[in-house]
Amino acid sequence: MVSILNKIISIPSVLSSSSDILAEDAAVEAVGADLHKKIGKLFSGSLAIRQVDAGSDNACENELTALSSGFYDVSRFGISFVASPRHADMLMVTGPVSRNMASALKSAYEATPDPKIIVAVGDDAIDGGIFKNSYAICGGVGQVIPVDYTIAGDPPTPLAVLHALLEILEDLEGKQRLAREAK
Repeated sequence: MVSILNKIISIPSVLSSSSDILAEDAAVEAVGADLHKKIGKLFSGSLAIRQVDAGSDNACENELTALSSGFYDVSRFGISFVASPRHADMLMVTGPVSRNMASALKSAYEATPDPKIIVAVGDDAIDGGIFKNSYAICGGVGQVIPVDYTIAGDPPTPLAVLHALLEILEDLEGKQRLAREAK
């Protein structure tokens, strides 16, 4: 018993300082304000995201779930996670696509209304990650359905996801502007 307690006591405590938390909070607020403006312009105020787990280790899902926590609270920026792909503007797919999930992912893709925005989240979703060349997976998401954007990381942090969403929306805005000018 004493050896277990000594082991616990010897583990260094890793605590975030209040200045680290305040800096991240300020970064979230800044990115969130820009996201809110873009979402208001491109999606009439609300971006609906359907997250699909195609066979992941749940690391990316934990980071995406954190976006709905009280700290990030992405709903205040106009982002909501929806239960059905039929209500989604964007599909965020995590994990390498397991053979068992390939048809379910295709069904979710087909059920998403046009114009679809497909985002592969995490290294595993992009190219299979550490599971690449496994007999149990089909590969990255792009090998099963068309992917428009990727968010790298193993897993990407919630703040990295917000930054990537802002870049995606800026790209969509640029494409809309070019389409209007071409007319």
